[in-house]
Amino acid sequence: MKTVGIVGANGYTGSELVRLLAFHPHVSLSFLYSRSNSGTKISDLYPDLTTVCEMILTDKPEEVDILFLCLPHKESQNWLIQNPVKDLTLVIDLGNDFRLDGNFLNRNFIYGLPEINKKQLSGAKSIANPGCFATAIQLALLPLAQKGLLSEVYTTGITGSTGAGQSLQATTHFTWRNDNISAYKTLTHQHVDEILQQLVTFNTNEISLNFVPWRGDFARGIFTSSTVKTDLELSDIEQLFKDFYADEPFVKVSEKAIDLKQVVNTNRCVIHIEKSGNVAVIHSAIDNLLKGASGQAVQNMNIAMGWEENSGLNLKPIAF
Repeated sequence: MKTVGIVGANGYTGSELVRLLAFHPHVSLSFLYSRSNSGTKISDLYPDLTTVCEMILTDKPEEVDILFLCLPHKESQNWLIQNPVKDLTLVIDLGNDFRLDGNFLNRNFIYGLPEINKKQLSGAKSIANPGCFATAIQLALLPLAQKGLLSEVYTTGITGSTGAGQSLQATTHFTWRNDNISAYKTLTHQHVDEILQQLVTFNTNEISLNFVPWRGDFARGIFTSSTVKTDLELSDIEQLFKDFYADEPFVKVSEKAIDLKQVVNTNRCVIHIEKSGNVAVIHSAIDNLLKGASGQAVQNMNIAMGWEENSGLNLKPIAF
């Protein structure tokens, strides 16, 4: 059994890691770190963890084999400077500190999208977990990028309120979010650079990604629709995607229409493709807290440690 510490265990992604790792066959939780809630039982913050995990949050980290950083963006670097970690410790960062530039201190963070970087992730000691929108959009576009078929892409995507984090904001109040949809960060979302950095390594042409994110009136999940022009027949596009993801346990290409409830509470991504004339639309759906964050982090841990990729991740969706 490998020992695990979670920094920022009081947040949504941290608490989801607790839920997943409490039943993982190869690890044991050693400490749950939180400055703001030190001394509080994790199940008092998240009653769904009652009987699952009753550990007390602490502000004193310990030496562990595997360390997850679930901190607000741009705080992981400061935490690692203030709390030196052994070289042999596997560090998985769920923030965006190392996604665009993985070199930090004596570490080189590997971009943790398993569907394209599995070989590099095997045996890695530093992993930058992808963003939630970045995961959903990349999985919808990578097979086309591999064939050099991307140029102008138009994507809309809607995300649940948990995507904004636990801190209360005006746009996360129930009275504002309920029965409401709004666009935000139109064409300027921080995940665009992350997405393009990965896609251009496959695609021979320059890619323009025009992304409009929406806030949804639900708690969790992401649904994106990416529009591209292509002369390929729909059946050829579907086969291209099926071949690309043939060996990937968490990506499913569906010939039927998809919806969010197929993926909520799972580490899965489901993809559906539609086409009219020379315009194709690739829909993708994930759970923003699992395949978009904590579940993918566990998937990356499994790959890095040489365990079965789906260990601790055999989860059924919440269908109703």
